[in-house]
Amino acid sequence: MDVLSLIGIVLAAVAILGGNFLEGGHASALLNGPAALIVIGGTLGAALLQTPMPVFKRALVIVRWIFIAPAIDLAGGIDRVVGWSMVARKEGLLGLEVLADGEPDPYARKGLQLLVDGVEPELIRSILEVDLYTQEGRDIQAAKFFECMGGYAPTIGIIGAVMGLIHVMGNLADPSMLGSGIAVAFVATIYGVGFANLLLLPIANKLKAIAMRQSRYREMLLEGLLSISEGENPRAIELKLQGFMD
Repeated sequence: MDVLSLIGIVLAAVAILGGNFLEGGHASALLNGPAALIVIGGTLGAALLQTPMPVFKRALVIVRWIFIAPAIDLAGGIDRVVGWSMVARKEGLLGLEVLADGEPDPYARKGLQLLVDGVEPELIRSILEVDLYTQEGRDIQAAKFFECMGGYAPTIGIIGAVMGLIHVMGNLADPSMLGSGIAVAFVATIYGVGFANLLLLPIANKLKAIAMRQSRYREMLLEGLLSISEGENPRAIELKLQGFMD
């Protein structure tokens, strides 16, 4: 569980509701069905219109990273690479075949198998970089789904505000109808700006940060595998890979 995400969401909600309460307002004043329908529905519709289906499906998969991010242990990964280098130094590259068969990480398993097959270092780099950049690009595009929603939400909120004011202007002769129209106008603006800046844009930025950290981990594995292929000393490999640490 990512505690910072939970704290951020709770703190943002408390700040908004608490400020509203201190100003003499009530939570019920911020609850407006028509405004929510306009902002949420309009924002989601615009984002779906822009987004290809594979990107949308990937966005649904990785949104859970906000609370349960994939484990990325750079220090543990360096230890694993050093262990592989020691095996290769003692038993040769063919000694890594058993380790490759039991490796749970598909990226690392592919790299180890390339070592076992005796592939040249430059070709190993070329093959693994394709995987690295493809996965990174897929995750970044998925994160941008939430970023584009954050861009549309304030504008949709303004549309909701204008619609509310149109409703008000059309009912000037009936004072009983003015309140609901004004409420939709102001609450829709709050929803649009609030959802964008307190939820959608932070989610997008956090997902992109996690995707980049995963890429850094894979880059570390790539450099380690290339060093093993070139027969470098395990201690030298360890010192080199420590540069990837935070």
